[in-house]
Formats: sequence, C-alpha cells, structure tokens
Amino acid sequence: MTVFLLSVGILLWIFPDTSFSIPDNRIAALDGLFIVAPWLFLFLIPAISMRMFSEEQKTGTLELLLTRPLSEFQLVFAKFLAAFVLVVLSLIPTLIYYFTVYRLAVPAGNVDTAGIAGSYIGLLFLSSGFVAIGIFCSAQTNNQVVAFLFALILCYFFYAGFDAFALLGIPVRLQNILSQLGIANHYAAMSRGVMDSRDLLYFVSLTTCFLLLARFTLEKRKWS
Repeated sequence: MTVFLLSVGILLWIFPDTSFSIPDNRIAALDGLFIVAPWLFLFLIPAISMRMFSEEQKTGTLELLLTRPLSEFQLVFAKFLAAFVLVVLSLIPTLIYYFTVYRLAVPAGNVDTAGIAGSYIGLLFLSSGFVAIGIFCSAQTNNQVVAFLFALILCYFFYAGFDAFALLGIPVRLQNILSQLGIANHYAAMSRGVMDSRDLLYFVSLTTCFLLLARFTLEKRKWS
C-alpha cells in the first residue's frame, strides 16, 4: 500500500514532463490517477491477496477452517472482503489529491466532481474483479509467490490481453466481442463518469465468477 501511494504521488506531482503530471499539465483533473492506478493494482492486489488461502494451506489451518460451521462460499467471501477493504484503504488517502486539485483550480472548485466520483466508482469495481481473481489464484496453491505470479498474469490478461488479441487483424465483429470480454473497455467507460448497467453487470459477473471458482476449489479440496 505504501509503495502504491508513493508511486501515485511521484507520478502525479513530482515527475516532470509526463502526461500524468498535474502541475505541468495545468489541468484541474485527476485523469492521471485513474490511468496509472489500474496498472499499479496489477501488482498491489495480487500482493494483498496472495496469502489469503495459500498461507492457510501451507500452515495446515485451512483444514481447520473447513471444519467450522461455515460454508465454503462464506470463507471465500470473507477473504474477499478482507482484501477488498485493504484496497479501499489504499485509495482513501488519494482523496487528498482531489481536495488539492479542487483548491488549485481557477476559480476554486472548478473541477468535474461528478466525473471524478464516477472514476472512483469504476476503480472500485475494477478492484473487486482483481481481488476476486487474486483470491481464486491463492486457493490454487500453497506457495505465495506462485499465487502472486498467477494472479498478476491473470489480472493482466483480463485487463489488457483481450484488447491485444482484438488488434491481431481479426474480423471487426470478433474484435468487438473480445473488447467486451476485457476489463479495460468497461473501466474506460466508467472512468469517464458514465454509469452503464452493462459495465456494472460485467464487473459483478466477473467478481462472482471467480469467487465461485475459488469456492469450487475449496469444495474439491474438502472432498479429495
């Protein structure tokens, strides 16, 4: 979390002559934050979620958890909430950037508050998808490093992989389908402040799908 906040702060306020630099661009907006954050989350969220189940398996406490009067989905969802709360806590300090931009704008307060709020909502939905992927990957192994790398690759694939495949000269209709399967297309729409039910449904479906896959992994382990 500290590395995430330091990286965002340096990119937005210290590094000169970049497209993310707020002082150099002289625009009262946080577009740079919402461009940089997903790429940093590719590392932050797998790092947060990698221990959720892999550590339990390594220490042998997973079997103890599975004997408790809790369903597998309750365990998975509790782990998901724990990791998601940490991600939210890492985002809360970035609100100071909004208040800073709000005060620096000419005149003061001349910022797109609704657009920024929508972008934060989009970032939270993206985070929920990444966390669910991380939980699923953590349930597959008792090695934290393997869980981290697996989650990193899978999050990257869902964020940018589908769009990369869409650029391989395939038919336009198939390009559109692949773009809709990827996270980036839906996140880009929400980061513009556009709240479309299709984008919300996509993130809810993605999160639910990977949580159910993690639950299936635990159930298979329980009966094996």
